[in-house]
Order: sequence, then C-alpha cells, then structure tokens
Amino acid sequence: MANQRMAEIFGYASAQDFLTAIDNIIELYAYPEERQELLQTLDKAGMSNGRQIQFKRKDGQRIWVKLNSKVTSTSNGQYIYEDLIEDITDFKKMEAQLQRVQKMEAIGTLAGGIAHDFNNLMMAMLGNISLILHDMNPIHPHHEKLKNVEELIQSGSKLTNQLLGFARKGKYDVKPIPLNNIVQENAETFGRARKEITIHEDLDKKLFAVMGDESQIQQVLLNLYVNTADAMPSGGDLFLKTMNVTHAEMKDKSYDPKPGNYVLLKISDNGTGIKKKIIDRIFDPFFTTKEMVRGTGLGLASVYGIIKGHGGYIDVDSKKGHGTTFSIYLPASDKDILEAPEISHQVKKGTGTILLVDDEAMVLEVGVQMIKKLGYTVLETEGSREAIEIYEKHTDDIDMVILDMVMPTLGGGDTYDRLKKINPDIKVLLSSGYRINGKAAEILERGCDGFIQKPFNLKDLSLKIGEVLDT
Repeated sequence: MANQRMAEIFGYASAQDFLTAIDNIIELYAYPEERQELLQTLDKAGMSNGRQIQFKRKDGQRIWVKLNSKVTSTSNGQYIYEDLIEDITDFKKMEAQLQRVQKMEAIGTLAGGIAHDFNNLMMAMLGNISLILHDMNPIHPHHEKLKNVEELIQSGSKLTNQLLGFARKGKYDVKPIPLNNIVQENAETFGRARKEITIHEDLDKKLFAVMGDESQIQQVLLNLYVNTADAMPSGGDLFLKTMNVTHAEMKDKSYDPKPGNYVLLKISDNGTGIKKKIIDRIFDPFFTTKEMVRGTGLGLASVYGIIKGHGGYIDVDSKKGHGTTFSIYLPASDKDILEAPEISHQVKKGTGTILLVDDEAMVLEVGVQMIKKLGYTVLETEGSREAIEIYEKHTDDIDMVILDMVMPTLGGGDTYDRLKKINPDIKVLLSSGYRINGKAAEILERGCDGFIQKPFNLKDLSLKIGEVLDT
C-alpha cells in the first residue's frame, strides 16, 4: 500500500501507478550495488529511525529522504513493514550550502593568517633591499640583481594578495569606479596577448558606478579572462556584458541578496566547460585542474573572496563542452566617480618625529632604518601599551604615529582610540600585513589619516608619510 504523497515524491501520477512500478521500496535506493547491504541493515535493526538515504525518482533524479521504518508481526506469522518517507532534498541542499560557507570561512581565516605573516616576512626583506638600493650607485654591478630581487618580492606580495582576496581582506582603496572602463581596458590588454580569442562587448552606456577597489576588480577580471583562455586553448569567443539590475531580478539563487541596485557583469566563453562533479569546488583555494606549473588554485578563490568582500555575489553556469558563464553582481553606487591623482615616483624626504609601533621585531628594525633614511627622528616600541605611555610623555614632540593593526593584548583600533583621547588632532598611519578589512575601515572612518599595506619600499613609505603630514 502507498498514499498519494508517496507517489508524488517519486514522480508518479498516482499511488496505483507507483505500486504497479515498484515491487519493493528497496528498489528505489539510488545505488543498486548497495541495495542488498542496506536491506540487511534495516532487517537487523528491525526499524530505521531518521535514517537519511538517497533514493531515485522515476525520471532518474536522486533525492534525499528521511526514512523511519518499523516491522511488526501478525498473528498468522507474517510481517508488516511500515515506512514513513519524508523528502528532505531541499534541506540537504541548504545544509550543503551552509557547510560550504563554513568551510570557506575557515579556510579563509587560515589563508588570511598565512598571508599576513608572510607579508611581515617580506616587509623585512623588501625594506632592507630598498635601503640598500637607495644608497647604491645605479652603475654598481649588483644594483640590477638587487632590483630583480625587489621585483621578485613584490611578485610574492601579489600572491599573498590573492590569498587575502580569498580571505576577504582585500579591499583597501575603496571609491566609486566606472566598471565599464575597467572591463574595456583589461579586455584590450588581454586581447593583445591572446589574439586567437575574439572579444565581444555589450556594455550598458548608462551603467551605475560601483564602490570598489580598482586594483582588486582588475585582479578579478584578469583571473576570469585567464580562466576563459585556458578553456579555449585553440581560440574562441569571449563575451562581456554589463547591465543595471535590482535585487528583485536576482531570483532563484542559493543566496538572499540585500535589497538595492546592482551592476551585473557577465563573462562568457564557448570553451570546454566545467564538469558537473567539480563545479562546486572551483572556488576552493588550491583546487585546480591545471598542471602544477600552470596554476596555483588561488585565482578563482581570490575572485570569490574579492567579490564577497565588496558585498557582491558570483554565480557560475557551465555545461561540459558548451562553455561557461560567470555572473558577478556588485552593489551600485550613486556617488560621483573621481579623477585619479598623479602619483610621484620620487622618494620624498622630510623632517619631524615619528613614533613607530609594531610587535614584529624584524619589521620594527627595518622600519626604524627606513624612517631615519627619510630624514625623520624615530621613537619605537613593540607594545601598544608602551606606545600610549611614550605618546603621553612626548605628545608635543611627536608629529605622527605609524601604527600596526594586528597586535597582542591591545589591537590597533583600541590603541588608536586611546591615542586620540590624548590628542584629538593626532596624525596616524595604519600599517598591516592584511589589506583593509572591516576594522581598519572603521578606524579610518573615525578619523585615522591613512593606511599602508606591508610589504612596502622606501618610496611607498615616504609618499604615505608625506600624505599624512600634509593633511
């Protein structure tokens, strides 16, 4: 016997149709090779309370059910099996999504911590290299070699930035930006490098601005362009489309978008596509289908983290042999797009007294040398509490503070607040192996004067100090 709901769960029009097609409920088990083993398990138990099993519908689709079974005997020695079937497919999908989010958050925290520590190490290396180069005659036989080392360290920093992007600690220069311009400029550069790929653009001329970090958005585009190129090794078509949408148009998603206007960017190719069994893993860090020398598995992971860090969403739709489409939704902005200021390429020296606060001894040591090289007097400390004491004693003499964000006992945010109470007009430059995350952005909004990410060289430091002192 079976009721109508039982038939509906498994795709049959009526209970009678279901009973005609199915002799034994065990036939519905999704994995034929394991059916006998499952039957023995149920027989031994006599009942199955809340067991979650994958069954198969009439159309072949696998569904998750919760099975409650019990066996009772009749007076004539027969047995009656009673099964209560509950379709929990939607629940299992939500559970899988939650587990994925939790996994990505955990891996992101780990990745961010590694990148932060690695940036501190590179800070010591890059700082010392830039000091040597500053004092070295360009015609010295080792000058070119040291320049190469400096560039290699900066390349290493780009790799850690991908990790920070995945960890959602990658936003640090947020302003209204024109997405169409960035898409076009990067597509043009990419097109020159991969002439066998034809690029098609369909860009909304009235596209809203988006609040974002331009360099991070460029990284997203580059990673996605490279991904499409790998899917079209013999050439093909790359389609770029932008348009304005609202949250109401973002239907049937695995997420619930925040209300408001969004800018949609679609990047499509007609390449090899992505296998269904791996599509849920493509944003996992270090997951790659490429050979070891061709990929780190961080490209799409950083794309995912950067878009999430900007308050956006990303979807992927692909079919093996029929291409892939990435859809990126970024919150729209009604703020005006600003002109980019010109950047000096010269080291800027100055005078005054700077208090340097960093809990990493190697970073503190090289930082002191760099600041002195720029002409400033330096006071230094590894502890945030000591920094507060020093500033209380020398408030009138200290022109600015360079403050590390991540420190034990008392973090950069709390330290800044206490220094601000001593002197409301204090000038502070935040420094961190992370890029700007939520806490750093909050401190900047509370009046902090600037931010510099490690590793930085002598020129970068000189310009940032100049910016803060000239404010």
